[in-house]
Amino acid sequence: MPTYTGIASEAFKHPLDQQAEQALRSVPGFDLVAKAFIEYLYERPQQVYLLANNMEVGPRQYSTLYGIFRECVKDLDIYPEPAVYVNQNPQVNGYSLGQEHPYIVINSGLLDLLEEGELRSVIAHELGHIKCEHTILIQMAIWAMGAASLLGELTLGLGNVISSGLIYAFYEWRRKAELSADRASLLVMDDLNPIMSAMMKMAGGTHKYAHEANLKEFIKQAEKYQELDKDGLNQFYKFMIYNGGNGNFLTHPFPVERLTYLQEYAHSSEYSKIRQGNYQRVTTKGSVEVKTSTSTSEVDDLQKQIEKIQQEINRLKNKKNSSN
Repeated sequence: MPTYTGIASEAFKHPLDQQAEQALRSVPGFDLVAKAFIEYLYERPQQVYLLANNMEVGPRQYSTLYGIFRECVKDLDIYPEPAVYVNQNPQVNGYSLGQEHPYIVINSGLLDLLEEGELRSVIAHELGHIKCEHTILIQMAIWAMGAASLLGELTLGLGNVISSGLIYAFYEWRRKAELSADRASLLVMDDLNPIMSAMMKMAGGTHKYAHEANLKEFIKQAEKYQELDKDGLNQFYKFMIYNGGNGNFLTHPFPVERLTYLQEYAHSSEYSKIRQGNYQRVTTKGSVEVKTSTSTSEVDDLQKQIEKIQQEINRLKNKKNSSN
C-alpha cells in the first residue's frame, strides 16, 4: 500500500467539501452554536462511554483489525494515533469523532459483512475524516440537530439561532465531507474495486446471497442513476429526499453518487500527481491546518444554494399547511 509521508489534508480534500464548510461557517448563528457546543459538550463523557460499552482494539484485542488500522494510519501520516473501538451493533456502519482525542468506532455488523480489503477501505475512509479535521464539525452538527429538534426554544439559551438554514448547511456540509474521506480511502487502497464493493454491500449486501452480488451491475446502476439528472423533476426529487422528504435529512450522499465521484477522481490528473509523490505537505508533523484555496465566489454560490433549499422547504411547508 502507498504511504504519503507529510501529506496535508488539503492535498486531497474535495472542493465541494471546502466550499460547503466555508458556507456553513458563514451562516448566521454558527459562531454562537460553536461557543455553546464547546461550553456544554466535552469529550470526556464520550471516552467514559466508549471504555464502558465497547471493546477497545489493540495488539491483543482484534489484532487483525488493529494491524490494518496501524497500516492506514501510517499511509495517511496521521499523528497522534487515534483510538479504535468495536461496538456490538448489527448495523453495517462505522464512524469517527473526537477532536483532542479522536477515535473510530466499527460496528460488529461491518466486521461480519466485509472482506478484509473492503474493511481496510472503510478504516481509511474514517481516518480521512480525522485527517481532514471533520470530526469536530460532525460532533457540532449532531449536537445542533439534536438540540434544535428536541429542545426548540429552550436550546441552552440559543432560541431561534439554531435555524433551519444552519441545519441545512450542516447537512449539506456533512454530505460533502464524505467525498473527501472517500478520496483518502482511494489514496490508501490505490484500487477502486474494494471501495466500490464495500459501498455496494453497505447499500444492500447480505451474507446469505453474497455470491450473487455483482459489482459490475452496481456500477451500471450508478450510471443509470446519473441518467436521471436529464429530467428536471428527478433532480427535484433527489433534492427533497436529501433534505427531509422521507422524514429525515440524509448525512451521506447516495452510494451510487459516491461511486461516481470516486471514479472521476481515480482518473484525474490530481490523483495521479499525488500517487507520484507530488502533493501539498504539512509544515508541522501531524498538523492538518492548511489554508484553503477556495474562491470567495464559490463559497457565495454555495451559500445561495443553501438559501434556496431553505426557501423551497418553507414554501412546501406553507403549501401543506394551507391545504389542511
